[in-house]
Amino acid sequence: MSVVASQPAGTSAALTPRLRLVLVLLLAAQFMLAVDFSILNVALPVIGTGLGFPLGRLQWIGTAFALCAAGFTLLFGRIADLFGRRRLFLGGLAVLGAASLAGGLAQSPEVLVAARVFQGLATAAVTPAGLSLLTTSFPEGPSRERALGLNGALMSAGFTTGAVLGGLLTDLLSWRWAFFVNVPVALAVLLVAPAVIAESRPAERPKPDVPGAVTVTLGLLAVVLGLTRAGERGWGAPATLVPLAAGAALLLLFAAVERRAAAPLVPPSVLGRRSVAWGNAAGLIAFLTETSLVFVLTLYLQEVLGFSPLAAGLSFGVLGAGTVVGGTLAPRLIGRVGATRALTAGGLVQAAFTAALLGLGADRSSLWLLLAATFAGGVGNMLVIVGFMVTATSGLADGEQGLATGLATMTQQIGITLGTPVMSAVATAAMSGTGTLAVLGGLKTAIALNAALVLLGTLGGAVFLRERTR
Repeated sequence: MSVVASQPAGTSAALTPRLRLVLVLLLAAQFMLAVDFSILNVALPVIGTGLGFPLGRLQWIGTAFALCAAGFTLLFGRIADLFGRRRLFLGGLAVLGAASLAGGLAQSPEVLVAARVFQGLATAAVTPAGLSLLTTSFPEGPSRERALGLNGALMSAGFTTGAVLGGLLTDLLSWRWAFFVNVPVALAVLLVAPAVIAESRPAERPKPDVPGAVTVTLGLLAVVLGLTRAGERGWGAPATLVPLAAGAALLLLFAAVERRAAAPLVPPSVLGRRSVAWGNAAGLIAFLTETSLVFVLTLYLQEVLGFSPLAAGLSFGVLGAGTVVGGTLAPRLIGRVGATRALTAGGLVQAAFTAALLGLGADRSSLWLLLAATFAGGVGNMLVIVGFMVTATSGLADGEQGLATGLATMTQQIGITLGTPVMSAVATAAMSGTGTLAVLGGLKTAIALNAALVLLGTLGGAVFLRERTR
């Protein structure tokens, strides 16, 4: 197998000019993908008006993207291992650039939704392929931890940047620039990457596991569809329960298929590793809680404090700064105490400062508490995310890195998709009556559940990841 700047595991990698350029290219692509997740949120009403989207179908702009981004990521992660990570990375970027151009030029709802489908497919390909190129370019140890720390910080900052950038582009130019902004970045990476990133694939290619690929992809698509419907129609609606039940059945069938397959898409031995299973569990809770907390606090800022959408988005710049600080600290902390202890410390910090948000009041004097708690909570959350990425990709051969990063990416997508409908349902159910105080009471119930989930995930990780993972 050919790997970019391949080095023996455990050695210290010097960042040569070539490796630095590889790192910049991969991080630029990951940052762009993170921005893409949230950049359209603020622009949705304007897009609906501009293209004549019926209000009931407007959510499909986000749903079409989420379905493909989460449903195909595990499949594409394994394809990257078998057929070439660079090939899939570059191909996905080309599709992303073309789909973004098509979305920006769209004159009908159908073309826009189709563009979002292809953006989601491209994200499902580029994210695990880029992450596996990152993990195979840097050996286990400090150099990989630094790279993953930067990647995590930029991804979290990208989610925040997307919300702010979407508002700015929509107000100053047009919603179409929320699509167009991807094109020059994708083009720049496509022009430079082939010269500096070597291909990475196995010398012998096993027979593809078609039954496994079909069942897991359909299962994930059904689960994500059910989760998105839950946010729109409630958890008890048939439109929610039917796809969730179908998805669970398909994923159980996938598990049975993998136990019998000669060359399984997801070898049971990989899923059986404590670091992979519990590392991804910790990552799921980290993404679920932090992204859903942003949703809850957006409601607080707009519905309780009366902020405009743009002002609310700008308020989360403090959270973005916290994630950057956390991404910078994480590799150093992991180097000193190990990934498990860093993950545990980050979870405790995130849980404590999420719980502190229960002190929010109905006037703007509480803004200082929100800003301080989101900054510190962002630091803690990023320690968990980097710890999760290091844990979930350590101790595996280079040939399994696409699978490992595909699992990690799937965890991220499911967490992001699941968090908002869960917290929305909790907050809505807890709102007794109408008015600002009723809204605040419902939001505080969701915040309490959020903090409890973080603490539960942290304690679970501390117990089941006691051993060092690297």
